[in-house]
Amino acid sequence: MKIIVDAMGGDNAPYAIVKGCVDAVNQYGLDVLLTGDYDAVKEELGKYTYPKDSIQIERTTEVISNNEHPVMAVRRKKDSSLVVGLKLLKEGLGDAFISAGSTGALLTGATLITGRIKGINRPALAPLLPGKNGAFMIIDVGANVDCKPINLLQFALMGSIYFKSVMNVDNPKIGLVNNGAEEEKGNELTKAAHALLKKEKGINFVGNIEPRYITEGDIQVVVCDGFVGNAMLKTFEGSASLIFGSLKEELTSSAVSKLGALILKPSFSRLKKKFDYTEYGGAPFLGVNGGVIKAHGSSNDKAIKNAVRQAKLFLENKVVEKIKDSAKSYDDTAEGPSDKIKK
Repeated sequence: MKIIVDAMGGDNAPYAIVKGCVDAVNQYGLDVLLTGDYDAVKEELGKYTYPKDSIQIERTTEVISNNEHPVMAVRRKKDSSLVVGLKLLKEGLGDAFISAGSTGALLTGATLITGRIKGINRPALAPLLPGKNGAFMIIDVGANVDCKPINLLQFALMGSIYFKSVMNVDNPKIGLVNNGAEEEKGNELTKAAHALLKKEKGINFVGNIEPRYITEGDIQVVVCDGFVGNAMLKTFEGSASLIFGSLKEELTSSAVSKLGALILKPSFSRLKKKFDYTEYGGAPFLGVNGGVIKAHGSSNDKAIKNAVRQAKLFLENKVVEKIKDSAKSYDDTAEGPSDKIKK
């Protein structure tokens, strides 16, 4: 098993990327192919001990930044660490690709270079997030701001497959984001999508879910269009930052509060770990013809190591193959579920 990793993507490249890959190689016993500036990556690798034949470098000369137009960057920077990595995946020289670089460029490149799974109209970005009662997935969080009902149905099918395969949840609950739990609530898109999801026997659809209940984690796959999903994701990130930042200020505001914080430090550490995004590694881009993982732009070495672990589980559990199998009865013009879809 060989995982291709964009060594130049993200705020902490290349040092955090290289360190995370070294830790993953040492812990999981797989191979890694790093794409990026050869000299810079080689220098970072020289700081660590690992099986030398387990990590290779593919020399590239360009980097796509976050402020570049995704489509133009992918087309013009053909020797960028991101584009080269996706081409290597397409050519079968690696089994999965991970990048903490530009989200737009990764989604564009993955769609244009690796291509969609036949029958999947729109691939979707699907991060895992920590909930009170367990992890949950939001699908989609930005790859598709405008959707049709069939797209939301396919998101649900892909999310269900991922949760069954990688998260070992036998019958994951599927919820549709809406402004009320009642079936008649919502706009034209959610009403039509609700009807499709309700008829689909291959998933455990439990109905609409209001955003305030999503973080409970009782519903494992939360389905929405990319506009809504991206807005919710950024709201969650901002709220978590506000809460933990405010808590830290209060706990260090006086000698008494500092003493209390010291006593409660083990509890705070467990809470922080539970809601630490680095534990999940990254967000799978489901529906493309290959294993593609988007790591957070600010990923540290721990997040990259866990992204490699996520890619490993993705491959071992044959997620792409299972999505292909379930998508066989769809075509690019489908407007509803097929009666023949594989369960």
